[in-house]
Amino acid sequence: MNLDPVTDLTRRNTVVQMIRRQIVSGAVAPGQKLTETDLANQLGVSRAVLREAIRELVASDLLVALPYRGLYVREFTRRDLTELYSLRTALEKMAFTQAWARRTPAALAELERRHAALVAATRRGEDPLEVIELELALHDWCYELSDHRMLAEAWNRLKPNLQFYFALHQRAHNRPGPRTDAHEAYVTLASGGDLAAMLDHLEHHMRQGLERTLLTLTAMERDTPAATRD
Repeated sequence: MNLDPVTDLTRRNTVVQMIRRQIVSGAVAPGQKLTETDLANQLGVSRAVLREAIRELVASDLLVALPYRGLYVREFTRRDLTELYSLRTALEKMAFTQAWARRTPAALAELERRHAALVAATRRGEDPLEVIELELALHDWCYELSDHRMLAEAWNRLKPNLQFYFALHQRAHNRPGPRTDAHEAYVTLASGGDLAAMLDHLEHHMRQGLERTLLTLTAMERDTPAATRD
């Protein structure tokens, strides 16, 4: 038997994924306070490993560490969502503009494969986080194809926030992912010959998602008392 040793890095990555899953799935509420002692005990890891995982989650904006007050799950405001929408739309339009002439039959087949994987996971409805990761992978396609390093870096910095956004979007529609036909026009236009139509679709597609998610956020703010931070 040939096994890789379990290292602190392996444990840290596992802890990051477990906490991220709890946040993105909504198992812990936005604004909820977390304590290192409880987390370390529940996860069965050392405080040193946990602190490394927390640093990564804070850097990705899923957790917020407030001096002298503690550690909290990130909250999203209407401004956060609106700015995320505008930046994401601008980045993806640029990515498609850069990628358009680079499309090959192999690249388009990969786009179809990612779309099929997303649809299959959504139909299974077993793992909302898997669906979010597959939806992000679908959108990764144009950034990868753009061959623009700084653009790809900007997108990758945005992705942790989008995980949170997609989780809110799932709750807005009360289902474990987008409609199974939600990206058909996206994939069809991305494979077609009209860049202007693709860019127009991006604007419309993302604005629809933003408006529905803002409605959900408004309902959550109305129905849920503000988190107590003590």
